[in-house]
Amino acid sequence: MNPLLDKLHPYPFEKLRLLFEQVTPNPQYTAISLGMGEPKHPTPKFIQQSLIDNLGGLAVYPTTIGTPELRNAIAGWLERRYNLPKLNAATQVLPVNGSREALFALAQAVIDKDAGSIVVSPNPFYQIYEGAAYLAGAEPYFVNSDPARNFGCDYDSIPEAVWQRVALLFVCSPGNPTGAVLSLTDWEHLFALSERYNFVIAADECYSEIYHGDQPPLGAMEAAHQLGLATIDQPYARLVVFSSLSKRSNVPGMRSGFVAGDAEVLKKFLLYRTYHGGAMSTTVQAASIAAWNDETHVEENREQYRAKFNAITPLLKEVLEVELPDASFYLWADVSRTGLSDTEFAQRLYAAYNVTVLPGSYLAREAHGVNPGRNRIRMALVAATAEGLEAAQRIVQFCKSL
Repeated sequence: MNPLLDKLHPYPFEKLRLLFEQVTPNPQYTAISLGMGEPKHPTPKFIQQSLIDNLGGLAVYPTTIGTPELRNAIAGWLERRYNLPKLNAATQVLPVNGSREALFALAQAVIDKDAGSIVVSPNPFYQIYEGAAYLAGAEPYFVNSDPARNFGCDYDSIPEAVWQRVALLFVCSPGNPTGAVLSLTDWEHLFALSERYNFVIAADECYSEIYHGDQPPLGAMEAAHQLGLATIDQPYARLVVFSSLSKRSNVPGMRSGFVAGDAEVLKKFLLYRTYHGGAMSTTVQAASIAAWNDETHVEENREQYRAKFNAITPLLKEVLEVELPDASFYLWADVSRTGLSDTEFAQRLYAAYNVTVLPGSYLAREAHGVNPGRNRIRMALVAATAEGLEAAQRIVQFCKSL
């Protein structure tokens, strides 16, 4: 067996299962889970109908590069959403089976396993980043998020000797679990580092359409365009952006997303995926075209989240240190004032009120002397508003009972 598999950590939800293994939740309450970030809003009917109308595609082997119609639909969405100049849909866009598998696969294509490479990751982080690094033969290097910097990472703290070995840097904006969005200044700094040390930036933007303010989150390609990096000889050099329909359109089971950016990186990535078997069914491609071409359902979805967060966040602020995030559907709350650790809080809340939250320490690693997720919990406000409010009221009761 591949010895690198032994480096992988248990997934956060496996840790949560073990934490709850000996706990019997209070039977007076129905179970409510805020633990997993799985969208629960209904899938739009027109997307379902498009799948039905294109079932004939099940009889066809799809191509890895996808249909021109899908690539054009994705390119058009990127141009509209981020006010980008015309993209080459044939070379700068590639459909993928959800952003998760593509984030993992990119590391396998980018990293030279014999070069002693390093992969930089935010901390806390989406665990795929770490697994992708290990199984590509690289070592992860974690940069802790700082609440004083709007949960931004201090990349200037990374030693020169580390930068010289970096092959890939993962960025998640809006962030999971913090919901923080990188600024244009942040992107300018990262692009300069990428140019200086010649590493690829993998920008995970799957939460980009769930935001709570008036302005949509700045995207990586949008930042590159604003900084004049989209019209040079090699547009979007060393930048690859990932997005997905899962959260935007409430179709997590469709496994549909895309990568876009540096045409030279995508050319090699396409070669890798051709052998890896990363083709998307033409049935799913047809439904994806319908989804990318419609914004009405996205606006309605966003309004549901806004109403939910506006109702729930003030309740939780009574008992926890928590703020409305820039974007995403998570609340990243500090439980220190309760006197409990994040794992104790999650375990006792589950036992007393049958509400599941995810301990923040499970989403981070001990790095530079601290686990930046410690004493925090992640709450995914993915269910209906009434259920979310019920969970929040139980959390308030629990905290007041301590």
